[in-house]
Amino acid sequence: MSLPRRLQLLESARKSRTLILEDDYDSEFRYSGRPVPALQGLDRHGLVLFTGSFSKVLFPSLRLGYLVLPMDLADRVSATLSITRRHAPLMEQAVLCDFITAGHFGRHLRRMRQIYAERLNVLLHSARQNLTGLLEISGIEAGLQTVGWLQRGINAESAAAAAAKRYVEVIPLSIYSHGNAASTGLQLGFAAVDAKEIRRGVQDLAIALEAARKVPHRRFNLTSP
Repeated sequence: MSLPRRLQLLESARKSRTLILEDDYDSEFRYSGRPVPALQGLDRHGLVLFTGSFSKVLFPSLRLGYLVLPMDLADRVSATLSITRRHAPLMEQAVLCDFITAGHFGRHLRRMRQIYAERLNVLLHSARQNLTGLLEISGIEAGLQTVGWLQRGINAESAAAAAAKRYVEVIPLSIYSHGNAASTGLQLGFAAVDAKEIRRGVQDLAIALEAARKVPHRRFNLTSP
């Protein structure tokens, strides 16, 4: 969300006395542009619960997260946790605390930010070479995925199915939303694979999209008779 939209959301929450749960997803991985402040950093009325985890920035099996609360909610949430979770992962928390304090976490983020930025650049460059006229990939400033918009009337579900046959995973946006626009979009991840595999995947995706373009999309009526 842009800064004006974030401020508008905070003002709406203030007027309606509503709390906002902000998931700080992928904010550590910004490749260009000025960082946009989190809602929690803009909040002046104690309306935002700011949450995040270390599953993306370190590794999923660590299973550690955090929640930054308005002061008037801290005691109540702490009391709730005391009766719903008896055994906190103290060893993992202590090790992570030392890892952060010693500066290793900051160095890890800088290194991974550089690696992911390089992979994003490879994706965009390969897409210009192979996907012109088939898929237009949106440029992004942060995150681990981007969106590609299908051209020439290619259907997203058909494209994803054709790509899967060539061992390329793309996700139709229609599974996340409703409306006609979603049927032309694909989600593409780039962080989990190296540059060589990205180039190979883009080439195979181009072949898959050409095949999908030749196959008319079928609509199925799922309504019970």
